[in-house]
Amino acid sequence: MDSGHSLTAGIIIFTSQRTKHEDRLSMLTDDILLSILGRVDTATATRTSVLSKRWRDLPWLLPVLNLRVWNFLPHPCPEPIAAHHMDQAMSRLTKATRSFLADPNSKSTIIKRLSLQLYVTGDYTREIGPLARDAIDCGVVKKLCLAIVDEKDPRDCEHEYMLQQALAVDGFFTAYPSVFQCLTKLRLYNVRFAEWDMQHLLFDSCKQLNQLSLSHCDVGDSSVWQINAPDSKLRILEVRMSCLKRIEVLCLPKLKHLCWDEWFCFEAPLRFGSVPSLKGLGLICGATIDHQEFSLSQVLHGTRNIHALTLDFEGERLWIQPEGKQLCHAFKQLRKLSICGIFVDFDLLWTINLLEAAPSIEIFSVRIWDHACQDDEQLRTRTGYEAQRTKPSWSMPKFTSSETWQLRELEIVGFRPQELQISFLRSVMERASNLKMVLLKEDKEPCDACDSMNTPRGGFCPADKGEQEAIVKQLTDGVGSSARIIFPKSGGS
Repeated sequence: MDSGHSLTAGIIIFTSQRTKHEDRLSMLTDDILLSILGRVDTATATRTSVLSKRWRDLPWLLPVLNLRVWNFLPHPCPEPIAAHHMDQAMSRLTKATRSFLADPNSKSTIIKRLSLQLYVTGDYTREIGPLARDAIDCGVVKKLCLAIVDEKDPRDCEHEYMLQQALAVDGFFTAYPSVFQCLTKLRLYNVRFAEWDMQHLLFDSCKQLNQLSLSHCDVGDSSVWQINAPDSKLRILEVRMSCLKRIEVLCLPKLKHLCWDEWFCFEAPLRFGSVPSLKGLGLICGATIDHQEFSLSQVLHGTRNIHALTLDFEGERLWIQPEGKQLCHAFKQLRKLSICGIFVDFDLLWTINLLEAAPSIEIFSVRIWDHACQDDEQLRTRTGYEAQRTKPSWSMPKFTSSETWQLRELEIVGFRPQELQISFLRSVMERASNLKMVLLKEDKEPCDACDSMNTPRGGFCPADKGEQEAIVKQLTDGVGSSARIIFPKSGGS
């Protein structure tokens, strides 16, 4: 149980035993009580108003208000979420929104940030919209984080359905333009802006927007989304499961982090123009048979300050072309490199090309993919993944940087005592004179389906002291490295 659920459970216990605990509660100051309430969902916070006289008005004094429809769904909620459960949740959310935002002129507390998550179903937004608008117009709400969510599986979303979602989103913004004034974070699902100006809506209108998350959103199948917003304050852009052919970031001067999780086009998904502040980039995709390898150096052309780079192949073949010195310019500021989803039978020595291209890297993390539950060949053939797990072959002239590596921490998550991994570790330890620490971890996110099977393909991460000492001996014999080799008990990164 995480800390949030523990705190919620504790408050519920207080609720059921309020006579016993009322004296203890009365000893706490208002700021402490508000701090406690600020860590639980709104549904739980409002329930505390019956605890005692001290608690009666406290939920309405919260400076940060989280009104999320998911908190009003039944627990546990069956999958998929039924339409009547969504309707009930929106009804409860509307009631909660009314209780917090009705008559905003009478409120003495400023809401520094309102997080509002809703479904565009029924007529509920016609009541929630005016409540949010009035609270914004009178200055009660200073910042708004809005998530318009949808429970339909992206694979089941037809063109007309996504257009309908876009119509609902556009209708909400058109009806309540005050939202634009303080909208700092926006999250959308299953929206196709084919008939709307995506640039105008997301950048020209949302002038305060600093974080944008788009899940299965686009402007049409295999379309190109060009972003040219020199005045935008956007700092974080997250794209997931998009049918866009490519995103061309022509100008986003404040953008600091971009992550694209799963693209369906079969070529390089990104191009950069002016992104002087971009420091973090994440590319995540399990390549099918149709995906083409692309040049990472060309994708990164236009960037100059990348500090953290994550490439996740989700257990499939590599979708980047073999490169070495071509990456030097783009990698010159790189401090942390994470290579994830490397199939357990793949060689890792090819990654040394990346380290040679970026001697400035201080932390290098590798996450191994070992999922026997996904080895069904018939399933892989039907889904376009057949014959994908070809071992990396980076046949290219030997490339060795003349600069000293700054690498101080090397991590393998999902470590297995295989020759492939041992050979890779020894090679890095020999080359990295500044290496201080080698972390060999079990994956902290085990798969339930894999757990029910036999021993993983690569064996288990050594657990007892004898096995660990044997691995340390294998790694250090004949290698001039003073790096500590650690097997963290907590696992995972």
